[in-house]
Amino acid sequence: MKLIRSGVVALALVMSSAAFAAEPGCSPSGEDFRYSWRLTGGARFLAGLVFPTSGAANLRTSFPQGADAAIRSELLITSPNGRQGGFYSYESDIERRANRTLITSHGYAWGSKSRHERAVLDYEKGLARLEKKTPEGGVENRVKKLPEGDRQLRDMLTAIWYLRQESPRITGPVQTNIYSSGKEYPVIFRPLERRSFEVGGKATMARGFEIVGAPGGKKKWPGGVKVWISEDDRRTPVRIEISQGLAALQLDLRSVEACSLIARLQ
Repeated sequence: MKLIRSGVVALALVMSSAAFAAEPGCSPSGEDFRYSWRLTGGARFLAGLVFPTSGAANLRTSFPQGADAAIRSELLITSPNGRQGGFYSYESDIERRANRTLITSHGYAWGSKSRHERAVLDYEKGLARLEKKTPEGGVENRVKKLPEGDRQLRDMLTAIWYLRQESPRITGPVQTNIYSSGKEYPVIFRPLERRSFEVGGKATMARGFEIVGAPGGKKKWPGGVKVWISEDDRRTPVRIEISQGLAALQLDLRSVEACSLIARLQ
């Protein structure tokens, strides 16, 4: 479904040197956010004839030990009866010290349709090594040059992690590039309004941010992402919206199943 796979960009941007802050008794190994999701927008009815229009989602972030170990961010979106009923998945590996995505992948399976794409970004050689699995079980491999001078490509998950890191300091538009399905798109991160959300029976204030295609760019990013991040030290994504065309996928936080951590720049 183009709505979600084009909306990737998949989220977690790394810092140069970081320590992980947690509540007493929390392990700094990772975090696990649980969401409910639903389709919104004008195409919801038509999409519902083929795909589910609601379900559950998990956003996990893992912090492996070691200065050179990459941070892993994973978003899994499933049907109401779980992964066996269909899913979309996004994964990103992010280098801690160079603020860039190392590996990005996304895939889906709904009914008889499936797809999986993976890109390994080799900044030293200026190449992206792409792998695409076909529905018949085959694998297509190709190599593509990265854009000249761009050594900090981001995907959706990388971008969300960056916004969590920098949300208190972002007061105006920030221009960067999104990498999706083997292509690079100029985009802008810009702040939105503050809103109150109910999470676990409690009101939570959050700042909104939007990722949109940069005006005047040669290539127009076909997607759009909005995320509202809690204003406390946890900086939890309490709502995520991924849009494409007339429809949008809305994820609302329901619970935190592991310690909510946020990397802090030293």
